[in-house]
Amino acid sequence: MADTSATSGFVPPPYPQDRLADLRAIAEAVPGGIIDASVGTPVDPTPPFVVEAAREALHASTGYPPSIGTLTLREAAAGWIERRFGVAIDASGVIACIGTKEAVASLPRYLSLRDPGRDTVLYPALSYPTYEMGATLAGLRAVPVPVDDAWRPDITAIDPADAARTLVLWCNDPANPTGAGADDEGMAATVAWARERGIIVASDECYAEFTYDDAGRPAAPVTALRAGTDGVLAVHSVSKRSNMAGFRVGLFAGDPELIRYLGEVRRHAGMMIPSSMQAAAAAALGDDEHVAAQRERYATRRARLLPALARVGIVHDGGPSTFYLWLRDADAANGGDGWALAARLARFGVLVAPGDLYGPDGAQHVRLSLTVSDEQVERVVERLTEAEDRTE
Repeated sequence: MADTSATSGFVPPPYPQDRLADLRAIAEAVPGGIIDASVGTPVDPTPPFVVEAAREALHASTGYPPSIGTLTLREAAAGWIERRFGVAIDASGVIACIGTKEAVASLPRYLSLRDPGRDTVLYPALSYPTYEMGATLAGLRAVPVPVDDAWRPDITAIDPADAARTLVLWCNDPANPTGAGADDEGMAATVAWARERGIIVASDECYAEFTYDDAGRPAAPVTALRAGTDGVLAVHSVSKRSNMAGFRVGLFAGDPELIRYLGEVRRHAGMMIPSSMQAAAAAALGDDEHVAAQRERYATRRARLLPALARVGIVHDGGPSTFYLWLRDADAANGGDGWALAARLARFGVLVAPGDLYGPDGAQHVRLSLTVSDEQVERVVERLTEAEDRTE
């Protein structure tokens, strides 16, 4: 009998959030309870008209839904892209995916089947962990791109030998976890650099509805699609835009040839979003008013929390966008330690994510998500204020 007691195959690493168990226990012990700001899970209500669209579509959900997405969904997505970004794209240049995490994790594998001569995935050194994991699950090399002082990937730092082997370059704008954003010129330069080398640009733009300027006012978003669709795949989602994370609806848009290819592959794999969820997403993408309200909620929470954190020596030094705060200890020598700062916040009952969960460059920071209720924001402010009063 073969010895199966050991294996040299792939062993999944601990899931990042599972590493927070000790911090969670500290936060849960605080009187008044834990405020979990470690994950960007929406807490605000899904618009009632979206829920109603899903309910109505259930009656016609006896058959299999189209894997690429219904025409209604794809037309709604194309319409939203034109309204939000000023980029005209046909519905044939859009396909659906079962939430964008699944898409991010599977994309390198599907593209490597199309082009097995390239074995490398580039991704920002400080970013969503699934970019790296998607490369790993595909059996490809995952190579981080260094970030500059503004937390933006520095493509000039990419080794030419790595570039020659690269299949996909991931961009993320505005960025998780830092809130940093590119400008149109910088994004166009990145796309041009990739095109010159035959590299596909996968641009994760899931938080493009939550772009702000330094004063906290809504600002125009950036998209790789403005540089043309050739070799570009933009990734979008309704999870945060419309508080629909549980509906699991995402989108690819861009290069028609790549979109057709991914549509066929995903069709063979049986990747299908339930019909009712597609109807709900189409309804959500057709309306911008509820998004403006959500944009204002996050801006208000940010404006409420930042001064309270600063008064106890915790400052944000990321960008102004998304619904995350990128925090560090203002008083610690050499910038401090993210895990120590996370432990300090846990003693206020606030659970955050240490920055090194997003890459070694985040070791001095923590990420605090604004996907907490207004009431919880006030509880955080009260706890921080009480701590400030005790030190005076």
